[in-house]
Amino acid sequence: MKKPLEGRIALVTGATRGAGRGIATRLGEAGATVYCSGRSVRGQPASGPKRPETLEETAEQVTALGGKGIAVRCDHTIDAQVIALRDRIQQEQGRLDILVNDIWGCDTLSEFGVPFWKLNPDHARTMLERAVFTHLITSRYLVPVMLPQNQGLIVEITDGDHFGYRGSLYYDLAKMSVIRLAFSMSRDLRRTGITALAVTPGFLRSEEMLENFGVTEANWRDAAKTEPDFIASESPSYVGRAVAALAADPHVASKAGRVFSSWALAREYGFTDLDGSTPHWGDHFARTYPGSPYRVADEAAYFTWRDSPIERVRPHWPEE
Repeated sequence: MKKPLEGRIALVTGATRGAGRGIATRLGEAGATVYCSGRSVRGQPASGPKRPETLEETAEQVTALGGKGIAVRCDHTIDAQVIALRDRIQQEQGRLDILVNDIWGCDTLSEFGVPFWKLNPDHARTMLERAVFTHLITSRYLVPVMLPQNQGLIVEITDGDHFGYRGSLYYDLAKMSVIRLAFSMSRDLRRTGITALAVTPGFLRSEEMLENFGVTEANWRDAAKTEPDFIASESPSYVGRAVAALAADPHVASKAGRVFSSWALAREYGFTDLDGSTPHWGDHFARTYPGSPYRVADEAAYFTWRDSPIERVRPHWPEE
């Protein structure tokens, strides 16, 4: 039986680990050829020895699931390397159907809860370059490969489907910026068949998050004994299946310019996480913190938070 994305060509940036790996592998599961780009390759890890994941591993997983994975080292802050990646895809495939911008490459945990007047401005420069500017130049050079067939999907990976504060000014600015990128690109693309939108995962069980809690994907529920919110977490494959479902939807253009959550898309398209569960971070948050102003974005509008009564911040960002 033909897979829904068989014959489609995808590029997932920041595919080394976390949400990027989850998206790349599930696009492969749906039959796509997936170019997996980032900076961490065997023998040359971008994050140093503390993170062992590589692009080659991601590409191998894509292929094992039924797609075709192709690992390409690319520093997306450097125009020449992005152009070289574009030229390779153009020469080898002649088209691009799916572009996922998931580049992050920043460390902000120590800055959550710190007022902006105490933050290091150099961190802002780094974050905006790696987490926003990379998305800009990647779309600038790769979207022209999509234009000739007048169809395709651009996905900006963010954190949160709301206008609420995300615990740190720099982090909040970066994640809101990529949502705005999706909206603005959709305006420029409105007379084409290319759709741009944003997607957020929930509380993501990335490799680093599992390691921090001392659990694996096999026994991740044990972490809920010390962190109750972890029970509503999701594997990177959940947001991966969300992106795959969007890419296979012939009516995805109706979603242009907006931001969608993995949990809401799971209800809409009927997919599950790898263990068969359907975690819903929005419902969990509303039940656990009934006094909070958290609301899940719907088709009508985005929502503005008031000052949150929750004192602790729970980062669950996608990772490169």
